[in-house]
Amino acid sequence: MRFPDVELEAHTGEKVSPARVEKAVVYFFPKAFTQGCTRETIRFNELYDKFKAKGFEVFGVSTDSVETLRKFAERYGVRFKLLSDRGGALASQLGILRPTGTAERVTYILVKGEIVHVLKGLRSADEHADKALSLI
Repeated sequence: MRFPDVELEAHTGEKVSPARVEKAVVYFFPKAFTQGCTRETIRFNELYDKFKAKGFEVFGVSTDSVETLRKFAERYGVRFKLLSDRGGALASQLGILRPTGTAERVTYILVKGEIVHVLKGLRSADEHADKALSLI
């Protein structure tokens, strides 16, 4: 299955489509500054160099505003791009938009825009980064 080719605004201000990146890990998180999402983002940030060493770019996606994601990235020193799916259009296309308007916690591993692994239903939020790293 192909990942939707949708451009989202990053917390850095640029437009990004993860589907156009050679190899990417795209993790959706419900809400910035909440306990689980903060732990998950910190863990991806801790492992970022290991993902890069394997040729993968990391993107965090939530329905938060670009401004909220910018503050979140600054507070926790996030070194990869956080993307705003404001309104949840991408999450809706993927079938992971909750009735609350937030995305489910799901991680996609992409190679040339193809979804090669999907991680969901893990017990703990920060497991997503370690499990994704083990799969690539």
